[in-house]
Amino acid sequence: MQSNLPNFHTFDPIVHDPVEVIPSIQSSLGGDHVDIKKVSPNSIDIQSLKDGIEPKMDPATLLYLAIIELDSSGARTEGIDSGSGKEKLGRFPYSDGNIVAYLLRYTRQKGDMSTLHELLYKLSDGLSEDNLGESGFRDGFGGLTLLGWLTRKEVSELQRAIRSGRWEILSEEPLDGGVDYAFRLLLAMLRAAQRRRCGILMRRHS
Repeated sequence: MQSNLPNFHTFDPIVHDPVEVIPSIQSSLGGDHVDIKKVSPNSIDIQSLKDGIEPKMDPATLLYLAIIELDSSGARTEGIDSGSGKEKLGRFPYSDGNIVAYLLRYTRQKGDMSTLHELLYKLSDGLSEDNLGESGFRDGFGGLTLLGWLTRKEVSELQRAIRSGRWEILSEEPLDGGVDYAFRLLLAMLRAAQRRRCGILMRRHS
Protein backbone atom coordinates (compact mmCIF):
# COMPACT_ATOMS: atom_id res chain seq x y z
CA MET A 1 0.00 0.00 0.00
CA GLN A 2 1.51 3.32 -1.04
CA SER A 3 1.50 6.36 1.23
CA ASN A 4 -0.06 9.59 0.02
CA LEU A 5 2.52 11.59 1.97
CA PRO A 6 5.10 13.49 -0.10
CA ASN A 7 8.73 12.39 -0.04
CA PHE A 8 10.81 13.26 3.02
CA HIS A 9 14.04 15.21 2.59
CA THR A 10 17.00 15.48 4.95
CA PHE A 11 19.95 17.86 5.13
CA ASP A 12 23.12 16.17 6.37
CA PRO A 13 26.43 17.71 7.48
CA ILE A 14 29.29 16.91 5.12
CA VAL A 15 33.01 17.49 5.48
CA HIS A 16 34.16 16.94 1.89
CA ASP A 17 33.20 18.31 -1.52
CA PRO A 18 31.81 15.40 -3.61
CA VAL A 19 33.65 16.65 -6.72
CA GLU A 20 36.98 16.25 -4.91
CA VAL A 21 36.10 12.77 -3.60
CA ILE A 22 34.72 11.19 -6.77
CA PRO A 23 38.19 10.31 -8.25
CA SER A 24 38.95 8.34 -5.06
CA ILE A 25 35.61 6.54 -5.36
CA GLN A 26 36.28 5.66 -8.99
CA SER A 27 39.63 4.17 -7.96
CA SER A 28 37.90 2.27 -5.17
CA LEU A 29 35.37 0.80 -7.60
CA GLY A 30 38.34 -0.75 -9.37
CA GLY A 31 39.71 -2.23 -6.15
CA ASP A 32 42.19 0.50 -5.17
CA HIS A 33 40.98 1.81 -1.81
CA VAL A 34 44.07 3.70 -0.62
CA ASP A 35 42.78 7.20 -1.39
CA ILE A 36 39.22 6.72 -0.19
CA LYS A 37 40.46 5.35 3.13
CA LYS A 38 42.48 8.54 3.58
CA VAL A 39 39.41 10.65 2.79
CA SER A 40 37.20 8.95 5.39
CA PRO A 41 39.32 7.49 8.21
CA ASN A 42 36.33 7.19 10.57
CA SER A 43 34.04 5.22 8.26
CA ILE A 44 34.00 1.60 9.38
CA ASP A 45 32.56 0.46 6.05
CA ILE A 46 35.23 2.23 4.02
CA GLN A 47 38.08 1.13 6.26
CA SER A 48 36.86 -2.47 5.90
CA LEU A 49 37.38 -2.48 2.13
CA LYS A 50 40.00 -5.00 0.97
CA ASP A 51 42.62 -3.85 -1.53
CA GLY A 52 42.31 -5.61 -4.85
CA ILE A 53 38.67 -6.49 -4.25
CA GLU A 54 35.90 -4.37 -5.73
CA PRO A 55 33.44 -3.02 -3.14
CA LYS A 56 29.92 -4.41 -2.94
CA MET A 57 28.63 -0.88 -2.42
CA ASP A 58 27.36 1.25 -5.31
CA PRO A 59 28.97 4.64 -6.16
CA ALA A 60 26.23 6.69 -4.46
CA THR A 61 26.58 4.77 -1.20
CA LEU A 62 30.36 5.12 -1.29
CA LEU A 63 30.01 8.84 -1.89
CA TYR A 64 27.60 9.22 1.01
CA LEU A 65 29.90 7.32 3.38
CA ALA A 66 32.96 9.29 2.25
CA ILE A 67 31.60 12.82 2.62
CA ILE A 68 29.25 12.58 5.60
CA GLU A 69 30.38 13.92 8.97
CA LEU A 70 31.20 11.07 11.37
CA ASP A 71 32.45 11.05 14.94
CA SER A 72 35.61 9.22 16.03
CA SER A 73 33.65 5.98 16.56
CA GLY A 74 32.30 6.03 13.02
CA ALA A 75 28.77 7.06 13.98
CA ARG A 76 26.89 9.77 12.13
CA THR A 77 26.80 13.09 13.95
CA GLU A 78 23.59 14.95 14.70
CA GLY A 79 21.88 16.30 11.61
CA ILE A 80 21.91 20.03 10.94
CA ASP A 81 18.17 19.80 10.33
CA SER A 82 17.47 18.20 13.71
CA GLY A 83 15.03 19.74 16.15
CA SER A 84 11.60 21.23 15.70
CA GLY A 85 12.22 22.31 12.10
CA LYS A 86 13.19 18.88 10.75
CA GLU A 87 9.69 17.79 9.73
CA LYS A 88 8.90 21.23 8.27
CA LEU A 89 12.11 21.28 6.24
CA GLY A 90 11.88 17.65 5.25
CA ARG A 91 8.31 17.56 4.02
CA PHE A 92 7.25 21.00 2.81
CA PRO A 93 3.45 21.12 2.36
CA TYR A 94 3.41 21.32 -1.42
CA SER A 95 3.82 18.87 -4.32
CA ASP A 96 6.61 16.36 -3.60
CA GLY A 97 7.64 18.04 -0.34
CA ASN A 98 10.86 19.57 -1.71
CA ILE A 99 11.28 22.97 -0.03
CA VAL A 100 14.16 23.99 -2.32
CA ALA A 101 12.23 23.17 -5.50
CA TYR A 102 9.36 25.31 -4.20
CA LEU A 103 11.68 28.29 -3.74
CA LEU A 104 13.15 27.86 -7.21
CA ARG A 105 9.72 27.70 -8.79
CA TYR A 106 8.11 30.66 -7.03
CA THR A 107 10.91 33.24 -6.79
CA ARG A 108 12.53 35.49 -9.39
CA GLN A 109 15.99 36.99 -9.01
CA LYS A 110 16.39 40.75 -9.37
CA GLY A 111 19.00 42.59 -11.42
CA ASP A 112 22.32 40.78 -11.70
CA MET A 113 21.57 38.37 -8.86
CA SER A 114 22.34 34.82 -9.99
CA THR A 115 23.84 33.21 -6.89
CA LEU A 116 20.50 32.50 -5.22
CA HIS A 117 19.09 30.19 -7.88
CA GLU A 118 22.49 28.73 -8.78
CA LEU A 119 23.06 27.51 -5.23
CA LEU A 120 19.48 26.41 -4.65
CA TYR A 121 19.66 24.42 -7.87
CA LYS A 122 22.98 22.87 -6.87
CA LEU A 123 21.54 21.88 -3.49
CA SER A 124 18.47 20.25 -5.00
CA ASP A 125 19.89 18.66 -8.18
CA GLY A 126 23.67 18.98 -8.21
CA LEU A 127 24.27 15.22 -8.12
CA SER A 128 22.18 14.37 -11.15
CA GLU A 129 24.18 13.04 -14.10
CA ASP A 130 23.31 16.10 -16.19
CA ASN A 131 24.75 18.51 -13.61
CA LEU A 132 27.59 16.43 -12.18
CA GLY A 133 28.84 15.02 -15.47
CA GLU A 134 29.20 11.59 -13.87
CA SER A 135 26.66 8.78 -13.61
CA GLY A 136 25.80 6.59 -10.64
CA PHE A 137 26.23 9.08 -7.80
CA ARG A 138 22.56 9.91 -7.27
CA ASP A 139 20.66 6.70 -6.52
CA GLY A 140 21.98 4.05 -4.16
CA PHE A 141 21.05 0.95 -2.23
CA GLY A 142 17.94 0.89 -0.04
CA GLY A 143 16.22 3.87 -1.60
CA LEU A 144 19.15 6.25 -1.05
CA THR A 145 18.78 9.31 -3.28
CA LEU A 146 21.42 12.03 -3.10
CA LEU A 147 20.07 15.24 -4.61
CA GLY A 148 22.77 17.88 -4.27
CA TRP A 149 25.11 19.71 -1.95
CA LEU A 150 26.70 22.93 -0.82
CA THR A 151 30.28 23.38 0.34
CA ARG A 152 31.02 25.18 3.59
CA LYS A 153 31.81 28.35 1.60
CA GLU A 154 28.58 28.08 -0.38
CA VAL A 155 26.55 27.81 2.83
CA SER A 156 27.62 31.37 3.65
CA GLU A 157 27.10 32.54 0.07
CA LEU A 158 23.52 31.26 0.02
CA GLN A 159 22.78 32.98 3.33
CA ARG A 160 23.99 36.29 1.90
CA ALA A 161 21.98 35.82 -1.29
CA ILE A 162 18.77 35.18 0.65
CA ARG A 163 19.32 38.11 2.99
CA SER A 164 20.19 40.47 0.14
CA GLY A 165 16.53 40.82 -0.77
CA ARG A 166 17.46 40.78 -4.46
CA TRP A 167 14.64 38.43 -5.30
CA GLU A 168 10.87 38.61 -5.47
CA ILE A 169 7.95 36.26 -5.01
CA LEU A 170 5.97 35.30 -8.09
CA SER A 171 2.31 36.28 -8.03
CA GLU A 172 1.19 32.72 -8.74
CA GLU A 173 2.67 31.36 -5.50
CA PRO A 174 0.04 28.85 -4.27
CA LEU A 175 0.77 29.02 -0.51
CA ASP A 176 0.09 32.31 1.24
CA GLY A 177 3.43 33.33 2.78
CA GLY A 178 5.01 30.08 1.59
CA VAL A 179 8.21 31.55 0.16
CA ASP A 180 8.92 33.69 3.22
CA TYR A 181 8.24 30.72 5.49
CA ALA A 182 10.46 28.43 3.41
CA PHE A 183 13.33 30.92 3.45
CA ARG A 184 13.06 31.26 7.25
CA LEU A 185 13.35 27.49 7.63
CA LEU A 186 16.24 27.32 5.20
CA LEU A 187 18.11 30.18 6.86
CA ALA A 188 17.84 28.47 10.25
CA MET A 189 19.38 25.34 8.77
CA LEU A 190 22.13 27.31 7.01
CA ARG A 191 23.01 29.06 10.27
CA ALA A 192 23.28 25.67 11.96
CA ALA A 193 25.64 24.47 9.22
CA GLN A 194 27.72 27.63 9.54
CA ARG A 195 28.06 27.07 13.29
CA ARG A 196 29.15 23.49 12.62
CA ARG A 197 31.57 24.67 9.92
CA CYS A 198 30.30 22.04 7.52
CA GLY A 199 28.75 21.72 4.09
CA ILE A 200 25.28 20.34 3.38
CA LEU A 201 24.04 17.25 1.54
CA MET A 202 20.38 17.08 0.54
CA ARG A 203 18.81 13.60 0.38
CA ARG A 204 15.38 12.29 -0.53
CA HIS A 205 13.64 9.36 1.12
CA SER A 206 10.94 7.76 -1.02
